[in-house]
Amino acid sequence: MPQAGVLELGTTTTLDFTTAASALHAAAPVHRAAASTRPASALRPADLGRPGLTLNPAETRRPADPSHVTAHERTRTPMHVLILGGTTEARRLAELLHGTPGLTLTSSLAGRVASPRLPPGEVRVGGFGGTEGLAGWLREHKVGLLIDATHPFAGTMSFHAARAAATAHVPLLALRRPGWAPVEGDVWHDVASLEEAADLLPTLGRRVFLTTGRMGLAAFSDLEELWFLVRSVDAPEAPHPPRMEVLLDRGPFTLDGERELLRRHRVDVVVTKDSGGAATAPKLTAAREAGTPVVVVRRPPVPEGVPVVAHPEAAARWIEERLPAR
Repeated sequence: MPQAGVLELGTTTTLDFTTAASALHAAAPVHRAAASTRPASALRPADLGRPGLTLNPAETRRPADPSHVTAHERTRTPMHVLILGGTTEARRLAELLHGTPGLTLTSSLAGRVASPRLPPGEVRVGGFGGTEGLAGWLREHKVGLLIDATHPFAGTMSFHAARAAATAHVPLLALRRPGWAPVEGDVWHDVASLEEAADLLPTLGRRVFLTTGRMGLAAFSDLEELWFLVRSVDAPEAPHPPRMEVLLDRGPFTLDGERELLRRHRVDVVVTKDSGGAATAPKLTAAREAGTPVVVVRRPPVPEGVPVVAHPEAAARWIEERLPAR
């Protein structure tokens, strides 16, 4: 019975899959940015908007009567911006906004990666408890602007964000990287789901480079005749393909590296989600040069009526235009 193995960051060391996965999770805990809580009476003016500071809602609640809030107070109250997502674009947006006067920034990560790359500013990790939970969090933390910078395939979260923003009356912007488009020489097969990709694979090849991440491998678990090279940041868990090696690596990837990977592992078909972006695009060029077919899983639908920008710089401008006057 063939065994699955783990390749650490492109090396040729093959380990027992179960042991390696357990060791990986034990060695790489999720790091959460600690947020301090201080009563409003202990705050100094310089503290307002400081990254990593969480104000006690009971101490900072504004009077119900707007006439009690002076113009001076309005200009000194920072705008709280919540960024959803641990994508490259989300981190870049946090970097652009970090330290902006009149702005308090919180980034929210799903917690699916054991050791995520943390953006600057305050960070929370974990879910909200659905639409109602997110709407409640927006109200409790007085969020003024919400940015959906989640992965293009985090479709459920995008719909939760749209509904929660409407419920809490918080302006929402989607930061969504453009998808990939085939060019001359590409041999692409578009599919609507991982299950559809699995059905198609036996007609295209026998040695599969699977780059859809560690989630969803169950769709390929019945393909006993095919061999899979699975690349992911963290080790996947069962169910997964029985004949499998795991390459633990994180982009961005180089064209030379992708060429060598396809050659060394004798890959004859590639499977990818249409994630877009430059970090993982070199595999598509390498496949084109080799004449290797690529199965591309189309993106899920997104909420209608939500304004969308493609780049962090555009999202930063959208936010800065809505900051209170200083």
